[in-house]
Amino acid sequence: MKVKVEYLGFIRNMLSKRTEELELREGTSLKELLSELSERYGSEFKKQVYESGQKDVKYGFVVTVNGVLMDQLRGVETTLKTGDQVILMSLMSGG
Repeated sequence: MKVKVEYLGFIRNMLSKRTEELELREGTSLKELLSELSERYGSEFKKQVYESGQKDVKYGFVVTVNGVLMDQLRGVETTLKTGDQVILMSLMSGG
């Protein structure tokens, strides 16, 4: 299945990309997606956004699935579907 991931704010600058489309296995959870991104983007992503085994993203970041905050769904246990749009954004930015 294909899922679109969009990066906003600090994370967009950190990764030097705005969006990407990922091919995932059917039934992938948000936790699995975040773990895959952690492996793909390494220690800086883990330090700032998410580290495998956590129950939530780190302070200062928000994740939405199709415009709904992950906390209003099943958190990192939310199951993704084909065509879902995941947005990962920072609440704060430097000044």
